[in-house]
Amino acid sequence: MRVVVDLNRCQGYAQCAFLAPDVFAMHGEEALLYDGEPDGTRRLDVLRAEAACPVKAITVEGAGAAWTAAGAGVSNGP
Repeated sequence: MRVVVDLNRCQGYAQCAFLAPDVFAMHGEEALLYDGEPDGTRRLDVLRAEAACPVKAITVEGAGAAWTAAGAGVSNGP
């Protein structure tokens, strides 16, 4: 699994750091640090973080077809 964050798009809302603290962390108020190749055991947390990002700055590659945001128990709205 590979995680890519568009740092130009990221606005520092920190939803990812809240949902997957082992993968994402805020450094100061605006700088995001993240693990680009997290352990597979973090897959569900990472997919939840991807779905929760309000500006859609996070892309997860290679998570497998069965691991979608819907399969992670995340909705993209009401």
